[in-house]
Amino acid sequence: MDSRQRMRASDHDRQEAVDRLREAVQDGRLQLDEFADRMGLAYQALTYGDLAPLCADLPAGSKARQAAAPRAPAVPAPGSRHGTLAGLPMTLKVLWTIWLAAVSINVVVWALVSATNAHLLYPWPLWVAGPYGAALLAVSAGVTQIRRGRPSAVRRRPVKA
Repeated sequence: MDSRQRMRASDHDRQEAVDRLREAVQDGRLQLDEFADRMGLAYQALTYGDLAPLCADLPAGSKARQAAAPRAPAVPAPGSRHGTLAGLPMTLKVLWTIWLAAVSINVVVWALVSATNAHLLYPWPLWVAGPYGAALLAVSAGVTQIRRGRPSAVRRRPVKA
C-alpha cells in the first residue's frame, strides 16, 4: 500500500465518493441497497484506501472524479467573478440592477417621508419590490436551472403521431 492510500480522507473526498456512487445508481450500475451499503462505508472511511474499493468497479464518469485522485485547491481564476448574479446573462443582470435601484430609491423616499411625519407610513415600497422582484427571481431561477442542464419541474408530454 503506498503512502497515498494511507492518507486521511476529508469530508469533501467522502462526499465525492458518494456523489460518484449516486451517479452509478442513476446510470443503473448499482442497486439502491448496494448504494446504501457503499454510502455508509464511504461516510465511515478514514483514508483514501478505504474509499478506493467503493468505486473500483465503476467506470469513471464524465462528471465523476476518482475518490482517491488528488485535486487542486479551488482557487478562482484572476478576473473570474463568483457571486449571486455571476451565472446570469447580462440582460438579467441589468434588470436586477434596475430593480435594486428602483427599490432603493422608493425605500429612501418612504423613509424620508416617514421621518418628516414623525411616524411610519404604510410600507408602500413593498408593492414596488415584491411583484417585480418575485418575477425576476422566477426568471433567474429558470435560466439558472436551464444553464445547469437540470430537467425542469414541468415535464413535456410526448407528441403522439
